[in-house]
Amino acid sequence: MPGGRWEEFSFEGIGTHWDISTPQPLGSSLQSRLLGRVERFDADWSRFRKDSRVHSMAREAGRHDFPPEGAPLGQLYRTLYQATGGAMTPLIGTSLERLGYDAGYSLRPSGPPVPAPAWDDVLDWTGSTLTTSAPVVLDIGAAGKGLLVDLLAAELKAAGADAFIIDASGDLLVQGREPVPVALEHPYNAAQAIGVVQLAGRALCASAANRRAWGDGLHHVLDGKTGQPVRTAVATWVLAETTMLADGLSTALFFASGAGLEEAFDFSWLTVFSDGSAAYSAEFEGTLFG
Repeated sequence: MPGGRWEEFSFEGIGTHWDISTPQPLGSSLQSRLLGRVERFDADWSRFRKDSRVHSMAREAGRHDFPPEGAPLGQLYRTLYQATGGAMTPLIGTSLERLGYDAGYSLRPSGPPVPAPAWDDVLDWTGSTLTTSAPVVLDIGAAGKGLLVDLLAAELKAAGADAFIIDASGDLLVQGREPVPVALEHPYNAAQAIGVVQLAGRALCASAANRRAWGDGLHHVLDGKTGQPVRTAVATWVLAETTMLADGLSTALFFASGAGLEEAFDFSWLTVFSDGSAAYSAEFEGTLFG
């Protein structure tokens, strides 16, 4: 935390815990706007709510209109889908449900893994309009939380805030001049760190196979081509200008090399593999412990 005492606004939203820290307390009207933004996002994009737009896509094919943030989200997903050869896809919802990561959090597979449908077979995502040729279970979890961080940051900036920290259960956006030290959690021991990043004016997101894990080796990072959990990388970190980009790329690193993704995106990264080795970009700002 930067010097001096900062005020903290904490709440639950989209199934996770949020902390927004600011030098001065947020007024009640701004707090209400932030909470309203979270509620609208959840009502639009959640596959766990029966009243969401995403749930309507799972019931019937056709045209589905989403808010304006759907346009950059779709562009990011399309680029990552192509960069990973279809392994990272927003159509992974049915595959997750098959393995037990469903609306009821049963955490019990209902059958063998199923691959996600091919994008061009079922989905046209143009701007913020999604048109489907069959019912699909959309899941934007790989980049959605980061997108919501950016939307809340826009609300804060519109209200005149020039310094703040948004912590969405470990996905971080720091606005302001003073850097904030952030520990990089050990993928096998949450009480230890493998390094530290001095974060200022950027977003830092992580993805790990040990988070949202259940059953016999099951976890939430699935390969869209097979419907099975990824077994090579165990944890990734990404620093980028937007939290949506950092969030999406932290998942893409499970399927593609950081060097390959650098051809399409401006970011820095760290990947830890299941054999204990690590790879990172030349521009990675963090310090790794020995």
